[in-house]
Amino acid sequence: MSGVQTVTVEAGEGDQRLDRWMKRRFPQVSQGMIEKMCRKGECRVDGGRVKSSTRVEEGQQVRIPPLPDRPAPVIQKTRISDKDARMIRDCVIYKDDAVIAINKPSGLPTQGGSGQTKHVDGLAEALTFDLDEKPRLVHRLDKDTSGVLLLARTRLAAKSLTAAMRHHDTRKIYWALVAGVPTPYLGEIKYGLVKAPGRGRGGEGEKMIAVHPRDIDGTPGAKRAQTMYATLYRVASRAAWVAMEPITGRTHQLRAHMAEIGHPIVGDGKYGGSSQENMGDGWGAKVGGIISHKLHLHARMMRFEQPETRKVITVTAPLPDHMKDSWDTFGWTEDLAAEDPFEAV
Repeated sequence: MSGVQTVTVEAGEGDQRLDRWMKRRFPQVSQGMIEKMCRKGECRVDGGRVKSSTRVEEGQQVRIPPLPDRPAPVIQKTRISDKDARMIRDCVIYKDDAVIAINKPSGLPTQGGSGQTKHVDGLAEALTFDLDEKPRLVHRLDKDTSGVLLLARTRLAAKSLTAAMRHHDTRKIYWALVAGVPTPYLGEIKYGLVKAPGRGRGGEGEKMIAVHPRDIDGTPGAKRAQTMYATLYRVASRAAWVAMEPITGRTHQLRAHMAEIGHPIVGDGKYGGSSQENMGDGWGAKVGGIISHKLHLHARMMRFEQPETRKVITVTAPLPDHMKDSWDTFGWTEDLAAEDPFEAV
């Protein structure tokens, strides 16, 4: 058993939860022990009482009470099969010392949830490459949305990228196939969004309800949301290739917004079902023929500042197979669209 000690949070260790910092410094300490130390006031930061979730910063002094010498039980990491490791590594479309970008497949969840055993966060153990720690998620994509997904390779990179997204210092362009043809061809959607009630204990089945801008302030739980869209190409009045830029980042924002203006995204059973009234003459989320029923929503491009070099990086993800097949059916190719159709707007 060790004695009481005071430990300084060193450079590179800041902006993380106290419990995570302690586990890295003292691997023999369990989560339960940390919670108890904080609850009893035995663990303090700069002399003050703290919770296990308190974030520590560089230079702070952490009081550590006597700790056991015996290591805590080691929790075995879930083993990733060689097949899954190859799959997630094949998804990598950009990598440097601080950032990894993957082209997330449609159908692969970003994080674990109800009944989800395979997800990007878990598979990230196969993306350590030459570093010791697995890369960290800094944003999310819906399970059935494909495209650019960033992971930070260091704690400092994660902090920088998270802040950049929070302050809207990144650009995200999505492509979608929608029912009908939006008019005007270039527009802005400002419907607020609020969670529908009764959608599962763990958030499964979650659905958002659009709220007219004039009703947002009077609707409990409603949040403002803003989406720019541009109609790039169309198939008569039946379907259109649309580019979208989410100015805000609400749950299901793009899907709910396009459905609300009458042009649900093809393959969207949640927001574009048969009951969805839309300007696609009743097709809902389906346009018929050989067009896949999978969700046609793809995070095409992301532009961000590299956390270490401050160089602006643009990452572009090729379309998934089911969307490429649809594009081929309509005679479209990926090079027909500008990288950033909103740049000159």
